Amino acid sequence: MSAMARAATTSDAFNAIAEPQRRDILALLRGGEWPVTDLAQELGLSLPGTSKHLRVLREVGLARVRGAGQQRLYGLDARGLRPVHEWAGGFEQFWNESFDRLDVYVRELRNR
Repeated sequence: MSAMARAATTSDAFNAIAEPQRRDILALLRGGEWPVTDLAQELGLSLPGTSKHLRVLREVGLARVRGAGQQRLYGLDARGLRPVHEWAGGFEQFWNESFDRLDVYVRELRNR
């Protein structure tokens, strides 16, 4: 893998969450902190693969790590999702208008 390809993967939250396994990790972290071994086991991933995904998520500000005795616990840092949330939020008006049009259409069908 070239340095350019790696940079693209880790450059921002959008690229980081494009990978389904990283989205799965984030979904688990949403519920609280996890040790890497438990994440790997829960998702059926290798330990090195899970560690690599966690590193990417940390680099783009979506995950944090803290030491707890002998363990390192990984948690969600939702602040990193702000750009994704803001971007997706821009489509809210489109969806609301689409659903409103669908509502009107369904009412028209019922009144026939």
